Amino acid sequence: MRLKTLRPLAVSLLALMPFSMPQAMAQDVPEIDITRGRSEPMPIAAPNFIASTPGAMEISARMNEVIEGDLERSGLFAPIDDRAFIEQLSTVNVRPRFPDWRMINATVLLVGELEEEADGTMRVIVRLWDVYGNQQLGNMAFRMRSDNWRRQSHKIADFVYETLTGEEGYFDTRIVFVGESGPKVDRKKQLMIMDQDGANPSVLTDGLGYQALTPRFSPTSQQITYLALFDDKPAQVYLYSLETTAQEALGSFRGMTFSPRFTPDGNGLLFSIEENGNTEVAKMDLPTRRITKLTNNPAIDTSPSMSPDGSQIAFASDRGGSQQIYVMNADGTNQRRITFGDGIYGTPVWSPRGDLVAFTRQYKSRFYIGVVGTDGSNERLLTESYLDEGPTWSPNGRVIMFFREDRPGGPVGLYSVDLTGQNLRKVPTPVEASDPAWSPPLK
Repeated sequence: MRLKTLRPLAVSLLALMPFSMPQAMAQDVPEIDITRGRSEPMPIAAPNFIASTPGAMEISARMNEVIEGDLERSGLFAPIDDRAFIEQLSTVNVRPRFPDWRMINATVLLVGELEEEADGTMRVIVRLWDVYGNQQLGNMAFRMRSDNWRRQSHKIADFVYETLTGEEGYFDTRIVFVGESGPKVDRKKQLMIMDQDGANPSVLTDGLGYQALTPRFSPTSQQITYLALFDDKPAQVYLYSLETTAQEALGSFRGMTFSPRFTPDGNGLLFSIEENGNTEVAKMDLPTRRITKLTNNPAIDTSPSMSPDGSQIAFASDRGGSQQIYVMNADGTNQRRITFGDGIYGTPVWSPRGDLVAFTRQYKSRFYIGVVGTDGSNERLLTESYLDEGPTWSPNGRVIMFFREDRPGGPVGLYSVDLTGQNLRKVPTPVEASDPAWSPPLK
């Protein structure tokens, strides 16, 4: 994939750089093709941002650690050890000595400068250079509060990712998940949230008398829907406001409700509901709380997920004898099967790009995370273990996070894998963790 247009970032750009963007990109420029199976990570030099005050120098070091960590975990970049650097930069306003950076095999160079201002804010200037093309690839400038350095670091990593891949970055995002503690036979399951790199974890449902399951973000990332399991009454679907921490039960349902998930416009919830021993897929209109059943079949229909354009719904059903993935129109019509493999398929999740459905497959005592075209074509398995389950997509549709228990009774934790099936990584969590949900890009 060729480098696409250098786009302005969705960050608070408070000042434009006093120099122009590249006039032409006709020359060969560094590029990363993230659509193919495997490519070598691109060597990137990212020195600590230039800073003159002790406070700015400390923040610069922290930002560098976050930026390099984001880029390295993507599997697409290989940050070069600072000890290899030859040129010691003193300002962002001169061109780097490119031969010095070529000598240490850097393909691109990320330089930045932090200036502490009188009101305590930080002015940040960033440039990304093509070391072999001797040209600037992009730049950004903004002001930030000093305590907002971590989030701005993720935005800078997104800037690098977007510039070099042409795809939207996913570093300035959050993960909501189920934090698990206690013995396996008596688990405590709480709703937790953290940054996508595992930083800033916090518990959302501490002290509440129920188990929290299957959390999912709203399209604005400001609300979370989840399932609450009580000891003395039916399970309930809840809404949790991240802004106010208020929680709301979405009415009383007959029977157990499962797997709530927002519609792409945020005005509705999809879930499955049990009635008289049968489970159907249903939709709730949030403003009116009106519930509409979308399936009517003696089989078990569950785990609905709507396509990004709101036109179709993927769900799991055992109507064919074994549980498989089906797709139907948003009004419940035109139901058709898209997986036909051996074993059990479940937890379908529509890709943010609209072209794939991720799923969990169980076959011969092993679990797999896989993807399949929305028409049933090109099914691929990406992972395998004793228990892999609960896929969730990064906002750009290039990475899938899921939870894994690699042996019976073993600890359960979060993992991520590229859409190519490469770059399997464990995601750090403060406690055992399951059922992750990836937020949309933060605003």
